[in-house]
Amino acid sequence: MLWETITVIRDLHRLHEIASILIRYGWGDLVRLLGLAHALERAGRILHWQTTTEISRLAPAVRIRMALEELGPTFIKFGQLMATRVDMFPPEWITEFEKLHQRVPPSDYTLVHAELSLALGRPPEEVFAKFEAEPMAAASIAQVHRAVLPDGTDVVVKVRRPGIEAKIEADLRILEHIAKLVESEMPDMRRYQPVRMIGEFRRSIRRELDMVREARNIDKFARNFAQDENVVIPRVYWDYTSHAVNVQEEIRGIKGVNREMLREAGLDPLLLGSRGSDVVLKMVLLDGYFHADPHPGNIIFLTGNRIGIIDFGMVGHLTERRRNEIVDLLHALVLRDENAIMEVLLDWAGDAEVDESRLLHDISELVFSYDDLRIKDIKIGALLQDITTIMRDNALVLPADLTLLFKTFITLEGLGQQLNPDYHMVDQIQPYIEKVIADRYTPQALMARGRKGLREIAGIVAGLPRDLSHLLREARRGRMRIDLDLKRLDHFGQQLDRASNRLTMGILTASLVIGSSIIMTVEGGPTLFGLPLFGLLGFVIAFFNSLWIIFSIWRSGKH
Repeated sequence: MLWETITVIRDLHRLHEIASILIRYGWGDLVRLLGLAHALERAGRILHWQTTTEISRLAPAVRIRMALEELGPTFIKFGQLMATRVDMFPPEWITEFEKLHQRVPPSDYTLVHAELSLALGRPPEEVFAKFEAEPMAAASIAQVHRAVLPDGTDVVVKVRRPGIEAKIEADLRILEHIAKLVESEMPDMRRYQPVRMIGEFRRSIRRELDMVREARNIDKFARNFAQDENVVIPRVYWDYTSHAVNVQEEIRGIKGVNREMLREAGLDPLLLGSRGSDVVLKMVLLDGYFHADPHPGNIIFLTGNRIGIIDFGMVGHLTERRRNEIVDLLHALVLRDENAIMEVLLDWAGDAEVDESRLLHDISELVFSYDDLRIKDIKIGALLQDITTIMRDNALVLPADLTLLFKTFITLEGLGQQLNPDYHMVDQIQPYIEKVIADRYTPQALMARGRKGLREIAGIVAGLPRDLSHLLREARRGRMRIDLDLKRLDHFGQQLDRASNRLTMGILTASLVIGSSIIMTVEGGPTLFGLPLFGLLGFVIAFFNSLWIIFSIWRSGKH
């Protein structure tokens, strides 16, 4: 408790700033609900509750996006993460969150220069043959400058924004407190596990702050595509790279999706769309390690119809089991297999309570709506959005590692359609699905699964004597414990507490009545209306206690 108090005092200024911005954009009710107003008023901070008429006329999704932009890097990154939560927000909110990818103003170069000098050990003009002070791009966490190495190699220098770590840490502490409050006070939000979500966000943004980690991501992708001459991954120059600075090869080509510009440059948009899809599908379904932000700004089209990929700060990882689940879902969607779709969704739901009949009905309606379409006309992105809508309507939460993946698929299909209006992702994805399914039943795969199963069984059998010995030893010592997790046990405990409270009040009330009756027979002492004061007071208290007991019993009966 003491540490939390110290933390709140330390972040008081930032807390006031966050509350003020939320109020200005029409989210005063949220500030009150989260208890921020009460905390700041107790600390002597005055909040101004005015919202301009122009802002109040905007849609809620627009107002929250504008508030996040003004709140700074942490909240911009949080909004970008929310753009992947298609299972939580409707499409209009996702659209606004996606706008948070837009350019932000660069940091003051004097501060950037000091940061670079500290990270490189010398001023950048002494390290590089040429260094451009004007950044070529600026994002919420870092900005990028062009430079030339002493050997004449063109590179880009990605430098973390000065002082950003302290501000992000303060924001993360505040977000963690808010998440705990939301989880305890808003039952409908508990299924989304806000505390766990903020924990995952904390790990994600800390990874993105570390330029060395991004450099390792680049090297891993470079190894995965070493045999593909059509994919270009920038080279990292480790001699100049540190936790605050990342120096990598500059890839120059055409950014953005403009088919006319691509044709004028001698490139084939159709071939680029096909190759781009193959790149992402290989990352997801074969490697299990994928670029989680493949928007047009991070894709560069090069001569020879090659594709360059940059900005590996946000990546996703899928276990083999998860990749198999994705393949099963996509295969079931293509085949319109309702039961197979439901089995995958139930696996993702985990221990959550699910109305299976309603879920199957919703899946059946989805499959029926696609029944008259040819397989090649099915849009995977729209289909995945329909799946997330079903999950949202059935109070199912999409696993965190899949939110990035779904968003990647949706972005990929949109990019492919911009390059080729006749692009069908199903045509691209089917060969990968067939390959993964075929690989499951090769002799080598079957033998590997068999060996793994035998090892697990052998481990259980080998450990059985030890486990039984431990169990008997604990029983002899009287230390055997059985933990039962019974449904509604907490509710039963609360009912027991209320019943004991009423019983106690009943006993006290009876005691008051008996005691007051005795006092009434004793002469002397103060009186009121000719009656002994203390006896009369005891009867009055007993009367109100009786009313409380009657009301409590009546109210419990209504529930």
